[in-house]
Amino acid sequence: ADLAETSLLNKLIRTSLVESSHHVEILQQDPSSPLFSIKSFEELPLKKELLKGLYSMGFNRPSKIQETALPIMLAHPPQNLIAQSQSGTGKTAAFALAMLSRVNPAEKYPQCLCLAPTYELALQIGRVVEEIGRFCADVHVTYAVRANRVGQGAAPREQIVIGTPGKTMDWCFKHKAVDLKKISLFVLDEADIMIDTQCLSYQSIRIQRALPESCQMLLFSATFREPVRAFAARIVSNPIVIKLREEELTLSNIRQYYLVCRDRQEKYRAICNIYGSVTIGQAVIFCQTRRSADWLAVEMSHDGHQVAVLTAELTVAQRAEVIRRFRDGREKVLIATNVCARGIDVQQVTVVVNFSLPTDPRRELAFETYLHRIGRTGRFGKKGLAFSMVESREVRLIRMIEEHFR
Repeated sequence: ADLAETSLLNKLIRTSLVESSHHVEILQQDPSSPLFSIKSFEELPLKKELLKGLYSMGFNRPSKIQETALPIMLAHPPQNLIAQSQSGTGKTAAFALAMLSRVNPAEKYPQCLCLAPTYELALQIGRVVEEIGRFCADVHVTYAVRANRVGQGAAPREQIVIGTPGKTMDWCFKHKAVDLKKISLFVLDEADIMIDTQCLSYQSIRIQRALPESCQMLLFSATFREPVRAFAARIVSNPIVIKLREEELTLSNIRQYYLVCRDRQEKYRAICNIYGSVTIGQAVIFCQTRRSADWLAVEMSHDGHQVAVLTAELTVAQRAEVIRRFRDGREKVLIATNVCARGIDVQQVTVVVNFSLPTDPRRELAFETYLHRIGRTGRFGKKGLAFSMVESREVRLIRMIEEHFR
Protein backbone atom coordinates (compact mmCIF):
# COMPACT_ATOMS: atom_id res chain seq x y z
CA ALA A 1 0.00 0.00 0.00
CA ASP A 2 1.60 3.23 -1.13
CA LEU A 3 -0.15 5.32 1.50
CA ALA A 4 1.07 2.98 4.22
CA GLU A 5 4.62 3.18 2.91
CA THR A 6 4.61 6.97 2.82
CA SER A 7 3.24 7.01 6.33
CA LEU A 8 5.93 4.66 7.60
CA LEU A 9 8.73 6.59 5.89
CA ASN A 10 7.43 9.78 7.49
CA LYS A 11 7.47 8.21 10.92
CA LEU A 12 11.09 7.23 10.34
CA ILE A 13 12.16 10.59 8.99
CA ARG A 14 10.51 12.91 11.43
CA THR A 15 12.52 12.59 14.56
CA SER A 16 11.26 15.99 15.60
CA LEU A 17 7.66 17.11 15.49
CA VAL A 18 6.29 19.17 12.68
CA GLU A 19 5.19 22.38 14.32
CA SER A 20 2.30 23.56 12.26
CA SER A 21 1.42 27.22 12.43
CA HIS A 22 -2.22 26.30 11.98
CA HIS A 23 -4.69 25.89 14.74
CA VAL A 24 -6.59 22.79 15.64
CA GLU A 25 -10.21 23.17 14.68
CA ILE A 26 -12.91 21.51 16.71
CA LEU A 27 -15.60 20.43 14.29
CA GLN A 28 -18.12 19.01 16.69
CA GLN A 29 -18.31 18.33 20.34
CA ASP A 30 -20.46 16.82 23.00
CA PRO A 31 -22.21 19.82 24.63
CA SER A 32 -22.04 18.13 28.03
CA SER A 33 -18.25 17.91 28.01
CA PRO A 34 -16.29 21.11 28.47
CA LEU A 35 -13.27 21.32 26.18
CA PHE A 36 -10.03 22.87 27.25
CA SER A 37 -6.53 22.74 25.92
CA ILE A 38 -3.27 22.49 27.81
CA LYS A 39 0.10 24.18 27.50
CA SER A 40 2.15 21.71 29.54
CA PHE A 41 2.04 17.96 30.21
CA GLU A 42 1.87 18.65 33.97
CA GLU A 43 -1.69 19.90 33.58
CA LEU A 44 -2.81 16.40 32.57
CA PRO A 45 -3.78 13.64 34.99
CA LEU A 46 -0.62 11.64 34.18
CA LYS A 47 1.36 9.33 36.44
CA LYS A 48 4.87 10.63 37.14
CA GLU A 49 6.40 7.58 35.40
CA LEU A 50 4.68 8.69 32.18
CA LEU A 51 5.89 12.28 32.51
CA LYS A 52 9.39 10.91 33.03
CA GLY A 53 9.02 8.76 29.89
CA LEU A 54 7.82 11.76 27.86
CA TYR A 55 10.69 13.97 28.96
CA SER A 56 13.25 11.25 28.36
CA MET A 57 12.02 11.09 24.75
CA GLY A 58 12.59 14.80 24.35
CA PHE A 59 8.94 15.91 24.46
CA ASN A 60 9.14 19.09 26.50
CA ARG A 61 5.78 20.60 25.75
CA PRO A 62 2.69 19.37 23.95
CA SER A 63 2.40 19.78 20.17
CA LYS A 64 -0.65 21.51 18.66
CA ILE A 65 -2.65 18.31 18.28
CA GLN A 66 -1.63 17.09 21.77
CA GLU A 67 -2.76 20.35 23.42
CA THR A 68 -6.32 19.72 22.27
CA ALA A 69 -6.51 15.94 21.96
CA LEU A 70 -4.94 14.81 25.23
CA PRO A 71 -7.49 16.42 27.58
CA ILE A 72 -10.23 14.72 25.52
CA MET A 73 -8.46 11.34 25.46
CA LEU A 74 -7.78 11.35 29.20
CA ALA A 75 -11.14 12.78 30.31
CA HIS A 76 -13.47 11.02 32.77
CA PRO A 77 -15.89 9.69 31.76
CA PRO A 78 -14.02 8.58 28.61
CA GLN A 79 -14.76 10.48 25.40
CA ASN A 80 -14.70 9.14 21.84
CA LEU A 81 -12.48 11.08 19.48
CA ILE A 82 -11.91 11.36 15.74
CA ALA A 83 -8.78 13.34 14.93
CA GLN A 84 -7.41 14.34 11.58
CA SER A 85 -3.69 14.92 11.72
CA GLN A 86 -0.66 14.21 9.57
CA SER A 87 2.32 12.10 10.40
CA GLY A 88 4.84 13.97 12.51
CA THR A 89 2.33 15.96 14.56
CA GLY A 90 2.70 13.94 17.75
CA LYS A 91 -0.50 11.88 17.48
CA THR A 92 1.21 8.51 18.13
CA ALA A 93 2.69 9.79 21.39
CA ALA A 94 -0.75 11.18 22.30
CA PHE A 95 -2.63 7.90 21.96
CA ALA A 96 0.32 5.98 23.44
CA LEU A 97 -0.12 8.13 26.57
CA ALA A 98 -3.85 7.47 26.55
CA MET A 99 -3.28 3.69 26.40
CA LEU A 100 -0.61 3.76 29.10
CA SER A 101 -2.88 5.88 31.32
CA ARG A 102 -5.97 3.73 30.93
CA VAL A 103 -4.45 0.35 31.80
CA ASN A 104 -4.53 -1.20 35.21
CA PRO A 105 -1.00 -2.63 35.69
CA ALA A 106 -2.20 -5.08 38.34
CA GLU A 107 -4.44 -6.90 35.83
CA LYS A 108 -2.57 -9.24 33.48
CA TYR A 109 -4.77 -9.34 30.38
CA PRO A 110 -5.23 -7.09 27.30
CA GLN A 111 -7.08 -3.86 28.12
CA CYS A 112 -6.09 -1.57 25.23
CA LEU A 113 -6.13 -2.50 21.57
CA CYS A 114 -4.56 -0.50 18.75
CA LEU A 115 -4.97 -1.40 15.06
CA ALA A 116 -2.61 -0.22 12.31
CA PRO A 117 -2.75 -1.09 8.59
CA THR A 118 0.65 -2.76 8.22
CA TYR A 119 3.14 -4.83 10.18
CA GLU A 120 5.81 -2.09 10.00
CA LEU A 121 3.45 0.63 11.23
CA ALA A 122 2.31 -1.55 14.12
CA LEU A 123 5.94 -2.02 15.20
CA GLN A 124 6.64 1.71 14.92
CA ILE A 125 3.65 2.52 17.17
CA GLY A 126 4.77 -0.16 19.62
CA ARG A 127 8.21 1.42 19.88
CA VAL A 128 6.68 4.73 20.90
CA VAL A 129 4.45 3.05 23.50
CA GLU A 130 7.41 1.11 24.90
CA GLU A 131 9.60 4.21 25.08
CA ILE A 132 7.04 6.44 26.78
CA GLY A 133 6.12 3.55 29.09
CA ARG A 134 9.67 2.51 29.90
CA PHE A 135 9.34 3.58 33.55
CA CYS A 136 6.01 1.75 34.00
CA ALA A 137 7.52 -1.52 35.17
CA ASP A 138 4.28 -3.54 35.21
CA VAL A 139 2.84 -2.48 31.85
CA HIS A 140 3.73 -4.51 28.75
CA VAL A 141 3.02 -4.52 25.02
CA THR A 142 2.41 -7.46 22.69
CA TYR A 143 2.02 -7.52 18.92
CA ALA A 144 -0.75 -9.25 16.99
CA VAL A 145 1.21 -9.32 13.74
CA ARG A 146 2.50 -11.94 11.32
CA ALA A 147 5.40 -13.93 12.81
CA ASN A 148 3.79 -13.65 16.24
CA ARG A 149 1.90 -16.81 17.11
CA VAL A 150 -0.52 -17.20 19.93
CA GLY A 151 -1.33 -20.68 21.17
CA GLN A 152 -4.90 -22.01 21.32
CA GLY A 153 -6.36 -20.80 24.60
CA ALA A 154 -3.04 -19.25 25.70
CA ALA A 155 -4.10 -15.73 26.56
CA PRO A 156 -1.49 -12.95 26.39
CA ARG A 157 -0.78 -11.34 29.78
CA GLU A 158 0.30 -7.99 28.31
CA GLN A 159 -2.12 -5.10 28.85
CA ILE A 160 -1.60 -3.42 25.47
CA VAL A 161 -2.08 -5.20 22.13
CA ILE A 162 -0.96 -3.53 18.91
CA GLY A 163 -1.77 -5.35 15.73
CA THR A 164 -2.88 -5.51 12.13
CA PRO A 165 -6.61 -6.19 11.61
CA GLY A 166 -6.31 -9.69 10.09
CA LYS A 167 -3.97 -11.08 12.72
CA THR A 168 -5.91 -9.40 15.53
CA MET A 169 -9.09 -11.05 14.25
CA ASP A 170 -7.35 -14.44 14.45
CA TRP A 171 -6.23 -13.76 18.01
CA CYS A 172 -9.72 -12.68 19.08
CA PHE A 173 -12.08 -14.97 17.15
CA LYS A 174 -10.10 -17.97 15.94
CA HIS A 175 -7.78 -18.59 18.89
CA LYS A 176 -9.98 -16.82 21.47
CA ALA A 177 -6.76 -15.51 23.08
CA VAL A 178 -7.97 -11.94 23.53
CA ASP A 179 -11.31 -11.21 25.20
CA LEU A 180 -12.62 -8.13 23.41
CA LYS A 181 -15.24 -7.62 26.12
CA LYS A 182 -12.41 -6.60 28.47
CA ILE A 183 -10.96 -3.92 26.17
CA SER A 184 -11.50 -0.43 27.59
CA LEU A 185 -9.69 1.59 24.91
CA PHE A 186 -9.65 0.97 21.16
CA VAL A 187 -7.38 2.97 18.86
CA LEU A 188 -7.66 2.88 15.09
CA ASP A 189 -4.67 4.55 13.49
CA GLU A 190 -4.29 5.52 9.82
CA ALA A 191 -8.01 5.07 9.17
CA ASP A 192 -7.70 6.45 5.62
CA ILE A 193 -5.28 3.64 4.71
CA MET A 194 -7.56 1.04 6.28
CA ILE A 195 -10.49 2.22 4.18
CA ASP A 196 -8.37 2.07 1.08
CA THR A 197 -8.05 -1.66 1.62
CA GLN A 198 -11.42 -3.37 1.59
CA CYS A 199 -10.54 -6.31 3.83
CA LEU A 200 -8.84 -4.14 6.47
CA SER A 201 -11.88 -1.96 6.82
CA TYR A 202 -14.18 -5.00 7.08
CA GLN A 203 -11.91 -6.60 9.70
CA SER A 204 -11.65 -3.38 11.73
CA ILE A 205 -15.43 -3.03 11.83
CA ARG A 206 -15.85 -6.65 12.82
CA ILE A 207 -13.41 -6.22 15.74
CA GLN A 208 -15.02 -2.98 16.84
CA ARG A 209 -18.51 -4.61 16.83
CA ALA A 210 -17.35 -7.09 19.47
CA LEU A 211 -16.14 -4.39 21.88
CA PRO A 212 -18.21 -3.41 24.92
CA GLU A 213 -20.45 -0.33 24.83
CA SER A 214 -18.26 1.38 27.41
CA CYS A 215 -15.06 1.05 25.35
CA GLN A 216 -13.45 4.36 24.45
CA MET A 217 -12.72 4.81 20.70
CA LEU A 218 -9.96 6.95 19.22
CA LEU A 219 -9.74 7.16 15.45
CA PHE A 220 -6.94 8.92 13.53
CA SER A 221 -6.71 9.73 9.87
CA ALA A 222 -4.51 12.03 7.77
CA THR A 223 -7.43 12.88 5.50
CA PHE A 224 -11.09 13.31 6.31
CA ARG A 225 -12.80 12.88 2.98
CA GLU A 226 -16.27 11.39 2.56
CA PRO A 227 -15.28 7.66 2.68
CA VAL A 228 -13.35 8.30 5.90
CA ARG A 229 -16.29 10.16 7.43
CA ALA A 230 -18.68 7.34 6.55
CA PHE A 231 -16.30 4.73 7.97
CA ALA A 232 -15.72 6.77 11.14
CA ALA A 233 -19.46 7.16 11.64
CA ARG A 234 -19.88 3.36 11.57
CA ILE A 235 -17.18 2.84 14.17
CA VAL A 236 -17.29 5.78 16.58
CA SER A 237 -20.47 6.92 18.30
CA ASN A 238 -20.93 10.52 19.56
CA PRO A 239 -17.37 11.55 18.85
CA ILE A 240 -15.63 14.83 19.36
CA VAL A 241 -14.02 15.64 16.01
CA ILE A 242 -10.84 17.67 15.81
CA LYS A 243 -8.81 18.58 12.79
CA LEU A 244 -5.33 19.96 12.38
CA ARG A 245 -5.39 22.08 9.26
CA GLU A 246 -2.79 20.93 6.77
CA GLU A 247 0.37 22.91 6.33
CA GLU A 248 0.03 24.86 3.10
CA LEU A 249 3.10 24.56 0.94
CA THR A 250 4.32 27.96 -0.11
CA LEU A 251 7.28 28.85 -2.21
CA SER A 252 7.83 32.37 -0.88
CA ASN A 253 11.07 31.49 0.91
CA ILE A 254 12.55 29.34 -1.85
CA ARG A 255 14.64 30.96 -4.55
CA GLN A 256 14.15 29.15 -7.85
CA TYR A 257 16.65 29.11 -10.73
CA TYR A 258 16.78 27.29 -14.02
CA LEU A 259 19.74 26.32 -16.18
CA VAL A 260 19.44 25.58 -19.88
CA CYS A 261 21.68 22.63 -20.79
CA ARG A 262 22.36 20.76 -24.03
CA ASP A 263 22.28 17.18 -22.70
CA ARG A 264 22.60 15.15 -19.53
CA GLN A 265 26.40 15.45 -19.58
CA GLU A 266 26.08 19.24 -19.44
CA LYS A 267 23.40 18.94 -16.75
CA TYR A 268 25.85 16.87 -14.75
CA ARG A 269 28.60 19.49 -15.09
CA ALA A 270 26.12 22.16 -14.01
CA ILE A 271 25.30 20.16 -10.87
CA CYS A 272 29.00 19.89 -10.04
CA ASN A 273 29.39 23.66 -10.50
CA ILE A 274 26.43 24.38 -8.22
CA TYR A 275 27.77 21.91 -5.74
CA GLY A 276 31.16 23.60 -5.78
CA SER A 277 29.85 27.13 -5.42
CA VAL A 278 26.97 26.84 -2.96
CA THR A 279 27.63 25.87 0.63
CA ILE A 280 25.35 22.92 0.89
CA GLY A 281 23.88 21.23 3.92
CA GLN A 282 22.27 18.38 2.10
CA ALA A 283 20.82 18.18 -1.38
CA VAL A 284 18.02 16.16 -2.97
CA ILE A 285 18.25 15.63 -6.73
CA PHE A 286 15.07 14.48 -8.48
CA CYS A 287 15.22 12.43 -11.68
CA GLN A 288 12.27 11.49 -13.84
CA THR A 289 13.33 7.86 -14.37
CA ARG A 290 15.14 5.19 -12.44
CA ARG A 291 17.65 4.88 -15.30
CA SER A 292 18.74 8.48 -15.05
CA ALA A 293 18.86 8.26 -11.23
CA ASP A 294 21.20 5.26 -11.44
CA TRP A 295 23.36 6.93 -14.12
CA LEU A 296 23.70 10.09 -12.03
CA ALA A 297 24.55 8.12 -8.89
CA VAL A 298 27.39 6.31 -10.69
CA GLU A 299 28.77 9.59 -12.12
CA MET A 300 28.68 11.39 -8.77
CA SER A 301 30.20 8.47 -6.87
CA HIS A 302 33.07 8.34 -9.41
CA ASP A 303 33.74 11.98 -8.61
CA GLY A 304 33.94 11.23 -4.92
CA HIS A 305 30.51 12.41 -3.74
CA GLN A 306 28.65 10.42 -1.08
CA VAL A 307 25.36 9.59 -2.69
CA ALA A 308 22.24 7.67 -1.70
CA VAL A 309 19.61 6.54 -4.20
CA LEU A 310 15.89 6.21 -3.51
CA THR A 311 13.76 4.58 -6.21
CA ALA A 312 10.52 2.65 -6.34
CA GLU A 313 11.87 -0.88 -6.65
CA LEU A 314 13.49 -0.80 -3.21
CA THR A 315 11.62 -2.62 -0.46
CA VAL A 316 10.12 -0.58 2.38
CA ALA A 317 12.95 -1.70 4.67
CA GLN A 318 15.60 -0.68 2.13
CA ARG A 319 13.98 2.71 1.60
CA ALA A 320 13.76 3.26 5.33
CA GLU A 321 17.48 2.49 5.64
CA VAL A 322 18.42 4.91 2.82
CA ILE A 323 16.38 7.67 4.46
CA ARG A 324 17.81 6.95 7.88
CA ARG A 325 21.37 7.23 6.57
CA PHE A 326 20.59 10.46 4.74
CA ARG A 327 18.85 11.90 7.78
CA ASP A 328 21.89 11.08 9.91
CA GLY A 329 24.07 12.90 7.39
CA ARG A 330 26.03 9.85 6.22
CA GLU A 331 25.28 10.78 2.63
CA LYS A 332 25.13 14.41 1.59
CA VAL A 333 23.20 13.86 -1.62
CA LEU A 334 19.98 11.93 -2.09
CA ILE A 335 19.07 11.09 -5.69
CA ALA A 336 15.43 10.19 -5.99
CA THR A 337 12.65 9.53 -8.42
CA ASN A 338 9.16 10.86 -7.62
CA VAL A 339 8.73 8.20 -4.95
CA CYS A 340 9.72 10.62 -2.28
CA ALA A 341 8.57 13.96 -3.61
CA ARG A 342 5.81 13.91 -1.02
CA GLY A 343 6.21 13.81 2.68
CA ILE A 344 9.95 13.39 2.88
CA ASP A 345 11.09 15.89 5.36
CA VAL A 346 14.76 16.21 6.15
CA GLN A 347 15.44 19.45 7.95
CA GLN A 348 18.99 19.92 6.67
CA VAL A 349 18.03 19.95 2.98
CA THR A 350 18.99 23.37 1.66
CA VAL A 351 19.11 22.64 -2.07
CA VAL A 352 16.75 20.75 -4.35
CA VAL A 353 17.77 20.04 -7.93
CA ASN A 354 15.36 18.95 -10.65
CA PHE A 355 17.66 16.97 -12.92
CA SER A 356 14.61 16.92 -15.13
CA LEU A 357 11.31 18.69 -14.57
CA PRO A 358 8.42 16.49 -13.43
CA THR A 359 6.05 15.78 -16.32
CA ASP A 360 2.97 13.62 -16.63
CA PRO A 361 2.57 10.84 -19.25
CA ARG A 362 1.43 13.48 -21.78
CA ARG A 363 4.76 15.32 -21.29
CA GLU A 364 2.90 18.20 -19.65
CA LEU A 365 4.30 19.76 -16.51
CA ALA A 366 3.14 18.21 -13.23
CA PHE A 367 2.77 21.38 -11.17
CA GLU A 368 1.84 19.70 -7.92
CA THR A 369 4.82 17.38 -8.06
CA TYR A 370 7.07 20.37 -8.74
CA LEU A 371 5.63 22.10 -5.67
CA HIS A 372 6.10 19.04 -3.48
CA ARG A 373 9.62 18.44 -4.76
CA ILE A 374 10.95 21.88 -4.12
CA GLY A 375 8.86 22.21 -0.98
CA ARG A 376 11.37 19.75 0.53
CA THR A 377 13.74 22.68 0.94
CA GLY A 378 12.91 25.77 2.93
CA ARG A 379 10.97 23.86 5.57
CA PHE A 380 9.51 25.88 8.44
CA GLY A 381 10.29 29.24 6.90
CA LYS A 382 13.98 28.54 6.36
CA LYS A 383 15.48 29.83 3.12
CA GLY A 384 16.03 27.28 0.38
CA LEU A 385 17.34 27.04 -3.16
CA ALA A 386 15.86 25.11 -6.07
CA PHE A 387 17.60 24.56 -9.42
CA SER A 388 15.89 23.07 -12.47
CA MET A 389 17.92 21.71 -15.37
CA VAL A 390 16.16 22.08 -18.70
CA GLU A 391 17.05 21.39 -22.30
CA SER A 392 16.31 24.21 -24.74
CA ARG A 393 13.09 22.60 -26.00
CA GLU A 394 11.79 22.56 -22.41
CA VAL A 395 12.16 26.27 -21.69
CA ARG A 396 8.40 26.57 -22.37
CA LEU A 397 7.85 24.45 -19.23
CA ILE A 398 9.74 27.04 -17.19
CA ARG A 399 7.44 29.73 -18.58
CA MET A 400 4.50 27.59 -17.45
CA ILE A 401 5.91 27.37 -13.93
CA GLU A 402 6.34 31.16 -13.84
CA GLU A 403 2.75 31.62 -14.97
CA HIS A 404 1.30 29.01 -12.64
CA PHE A 405 3.08 30.05 -9.46
CA ARG A 406 3.27 33.73 -10.40
